Amino acid sequence: MEKNVAVRMQHITKAFGTKVVANKDVTLEIEKGEILALLGENGSGKTTLMNMLSGIYHPDKGEIFVGGKEVHIESPKDAYNLGIGMIHQHFKLVDVFTATENVALGMNKTEAKNRNAIAKGIAEICDRYGFDVDPDKKVYNMSVSQKQTLEIVKTLYRGANILILDEPTAVLTPQETDKLFKVLRNMKKDGKSIIIITHKLHEVLAISDRVSILRKGEYIGTVETKDATVQSLTEMMVGQKVELDIERPEVENKEKRIAVSHLTCLNKYGVKSLDDVSFDAYGGEILGIAGISGSGQKALLEAIAGLQAAEAGSSVRYFAPGSEEESELIGKTVTQIKQMGVALSFVPEDRLGMGLVGTMGMTDNMMLKSYKKGVVFADRKTPRALASRVKDELEVVTPSLQTPVRKLSGGNVQKVLVGREIAAEPTVLMAAYAVRGLDINTSYTIYRLLNEQKKKGVAVIYVGEDLDVLLALCDRIAVLCAGKLNGIVDARETTKEEVGMLMTNLREE
Repeated sequence: MEKNVAVRMQHITKAFGTKVVANKDVTLEIEKGEILALLGENGSGKTTLMNMLSGIYHPDKGEIFVGGKEVHIESPKDAYNLGIGMIHQHFKLVDVFTATENVALGMNKTEAKNRNAIAKGIAEICDRYGFDVDPDKKVYNMSVSQKQTLEIVKTLYRGANILILDEPTAVLTPQETDKLFKVLRNMKKDGKSIIIITHKLHEVLAISDRVSILRKGEYIGTVETKDATVQSLTEMMVGQKVELDIERPEVENKEKRIAVSHLTCLNKYGVKSLDDVSFDAYGGEILGIAGISGSGQKALLEAIAGLQAAEAGSSVRYFAPGSEEESELIGKTVTQIKQMGVALSFVPEDRLGMGLVGTMGMTDNMMLKSYKKGVVFADRKTPRALASRVKDELEVVTPSLQTPVRKLSGGNVQKVLVGREIAAEPTVLMAAYAVRGLDINTSYTIYRLLNEQKKKGVAVIYVGEDLDVLLALCDRIAVLCAGKLNGIVDARETTKEEVGMLMTNLREE
């Protein structure tokens, strides 16, 4: 093995049961002092492969070499002892603890008690790489980017020289992403090996040195980033030519469909999650909703859908197509809104908790959309046909239509949910992070479906986290900041930087 190789994963195979082979004979090298991007479609085995390197899973076959020596990684503790740490997409922090207390977790009692030494160590790491962490700040008072920074600092404090980051920019603003990339480059200069799992190809080209691609669990190849393009990487991932232009047809026959006025909602702690928000949404347009995580996006869509109570003075009016009739939605339940003749479809952020029933298969989950009290099992032929159509059109990977959806990958679960909601022929379609966790090929399929709804005169409200997509797909973008509407911009005229500033700097009223 070459001296510059930090990790070599050789002939790695991992299967779950008899039907699902997540990785098949994968051989991959990570060099010292490099940033390696790991790409692949949903279900290609990226996260599974890195979970084996970080000790969460154990390979069925194959060997792992660290620093030229074969190792057996049976647990995350083994990985840490070898200098390997993984920063997951969903942070593993204790909200009521400070940064120092979170770093102390997992240490032996003697080390954990010396909080001053830990705080000093955090400060040294921050100075070395350009992080910004307050050792005494509680996690619940931190922004998303600060929590992510703490996760990285926690991993470095435990001696990691090989870091794995799973979708590190998923919920960051452009400014926060630039700051993270600057830190990662500093870590690379210090000899750290960094592996990034991501779907954002423009970021891959901006930050990585090499790119490794997996397809359907198998290793396809590694290319130098300087020799790659978005198109070439996509074709390696998918195995065929893919059209990567997001269509944005002009808005025609624009009709007001939803009027939100002075909408205010409280969270479970009695704090305003939405604060006096007002805007209109029109049929025949896609209205994007931008904001850092937790800025009120969830409350906004749920209040419109009848899933969350609103404060006195709030109003959400629905205007029926081709009619001057309007209906107030605030104070109505989901069932009452449906009985009023409002054709509203909602793709929620919580796919299995709210959108689908995990123990049911595709057919039964399709049936839920047309559920009426007393006739739930009267017709199985129609939902079965719909499930089959969604499976074929969106290429849902599932052993059968009866397989519980909780057994599917996150991306395939999302395909089922989006397909069902669009098939309901809505006049208002709301989607929260509809392509989160989806590979680029499926993401573009979803964008095409949203545009088809727009052409049909549907009012599409799209909550997204990728500003490049929001700017390319949407007609207007409403920006939320700390629960307030901080501005509405023309997506054709604005810039990522302008939207990023509106996401993080609340305007004075």
